[in-house]
Amino acid sequence: MEKLLYFIPPEDHNLETLSSLLERHSEIKFVSLVAVDLGNNHTDEKIPVEVFKEDIDGFLKNGVQTDGSSVFLPKIAELNDAKVDIIPDLDVKWFIDYNFDHIDPETNLPVATLIIPSYLVHNDKYVGSRAILKSAISNFKQEIINVFKDHPNLLKEFEIDSPEDISDVILTTATELEFWVQTPGDKADVENLSTSQILKEQYWKRTVGPVRSALEKSLIMLNNYGFEAEMGHKEVGGIPSSLTKDGKFTHIMEQLEIDWKYDHAMQSSDNELFAREIIKDTFVSHGLDVTFLAKPIEGVAGSGEHTHVGVAVKLSNGKVRNLFTPSDMTKDFMSTVGWGALMGLLKNYEAVNPFVTSTNDALNRLKPGFEAPVCIVSSVGHRVETPSRNRTVLTGLVRDMNNPLATRFEVRAPNPTTNTYLATAAIYQAMLDGIKAAITSQKTTKELEKEFSKPAGEEGFYLEKNRAYRSEEDVFEHYTQDERDKLFGTPPATVWENIKNLDLYPDKYKVLTQGEVFSKEVIESFKSSVLMQWTAELKNRIIPANMTLVREYKKLHSGDNVTDLDVVNWEKINQLRYYLMKDSLNQKSLFTRIREGIERKDYDLVSDLQIEMNEKINLLKKLYMDYKRNLFELE
Repeated sequence: MEKLLYFIPPEDHNLETLSSLLERHSEIKFVSLVAVDLGNNHTDEKIPVEVFKEDIDGFLKNGVQTDGSSVFLPKIAELNDAKVDIIPDLDVKWFIDYNFDHIDPETNLPVATLIIPSYLVHNDKYVGSRAILKSAISNFKQEIINVFKDHPNLLKEFEIDSPEDISDVILTTATELEFWVQTPGDKADVENLSTSQILKEQYWKRTVGPVRSALEKSLIMLNNYGFEAEMGHKEVGGIPSSLTKDGKFTHIMEQLEIDWKYDHAMQSSDNELFAREIIKDTFVSHGLDVTFLAKPIEGVAGSGEHTHVGVAVKLSNGKVRNLFTPSDMTKDFMSTVGWGALMGLLKNYEAVNPFVTSTNDALNRLKPGFEAPVCIVSSVGHRVETPSRNRTVLTGLVRDMNNPLATRFEVRAPNPTTNTYLATAAIYQAMLDGIKAAITSQKTTKELEKEFSKPAGEEGFYLEKNRAYRSEEDVFEHYTQDERDKLFGTPPATVWENIKNLDLYPDKYKVLTQGEVFSKEVIESFKSSVLMQWTAELKNRIIPANMTLVREYKKLHSGDNVTDLDVVNWEKINQLRYYLMKDSLNQKSLFTRIREGIERKDYDLVSDLQIEMNEKINLLKKLYMDYKRNLFELE
């Protein structure tokens, strides 16, 4: 496969080079423009490469047209104004997607599709997820340049002679992709998975069989595409597989993580999108299912996608300065810019979180006890001279005393279903607000550290009085739930509680709209899409799944081996089953009340009832498990 072409760099996105490449690689039969809407769906069409070659320049300039039914842009591309253009992005890598199950008889190579990351345009406005990130990057760069021009003292902190010496502002990001793999059709044994997790029997252990082969092939393939894979390993979740008599592995259920090198913000987001396809295709080819859900198995560790963010400037002499790194790493945790960025992210997180956690699945992951970042709090380390990590906080400072360029933040809340484009854009908008506040305050790095470390109840120049923002403790062990809620804010329990924060915090909402990055139209469209997805999934998937569970929990005891405890246990279970699902003339079940609340668009009620439903379902599972444990025979 050495003849294969895996990607086309930005400098080759021109008529002459593309024509030559397509002529030499006739295995490329199709072209696909991949754009991402506000619902985190991406387009994929098969345009014959001959159509592309007829007018490459025109194609690159005008792209293709579609309509609003092809993408999810509610309140923007409606049925009466549905024309949407998909315009190629010439500034990022394009990928070649190979179908190894379809061999071209002429070249004896797998048939390939040229994947071109693209923008969505409606009425001459860029409206999709990639467009918002592009706007956020542009805004951040311009504002940073302005800050250096307006505050000459900042130049000294980073040993920069003049603002004109800054040739570029570099926004770097990286994601850690976690996922589950399993033998198709197998059901999870939650007790075994939970026990294995507690004992850490799987974490970073050696992979075997088809999992090992697929993991190794995924890493090699990612490197072929220039991702520079850094690591692939088992995560905390999983149980040992079984080996059949004929030497085949079965009952595979393992959690894995794959990491690759950081890149600039847009390219990193594109890389993650395509990496998922590579990983999924590779594992499927080995007979394994892959899921990127945040919480595919209740009661077991979910999958995160910790996102690392950093900012640097490139100087005209070629040198690079990390803007989060202090002038003396042995005396300060961070620079002025770094402290401001971290304060901005946490202060404005209620407006950022809707773009990070926007699904039922994602909310299911954010629960205490699973290293889940529930609280809006950060850690920078116990001591300046010894970098440390706290895995219980929302955002942690990552430092390497031997590498000033490595200073960055690890945002632990994102998950594999997060729209990385929108989340990254919101994160940088929030950080920019804090950066400008910190710099204009003219406070020293020590004074900024004091502000960030202030206790709740103490007035700050930027941070909210009644909140705390720093903890070096295990926030789940050191504080009670009431203390956490009081100090760090009550975390949203449902999608509605989270999305509603965009209305409850107007000042934080405005931070998103600075520089016209998130327009009101886009935010309303996003809210509408999230609301539709939340209610549709709740009504048509979650409730029916819970109904199936209720029906499966049947009476099992009979005969002589029944005790009074079995009778009492079953009565508790049956009463709960009726409360959840059974309507009568005088009383409606919980499931029915949720459905009716959705129909009336009474989302506060629906949210409260969803919380109650989740609690009741978890109780039902526990009661039924205890009931079965006491039975000799299971009929």
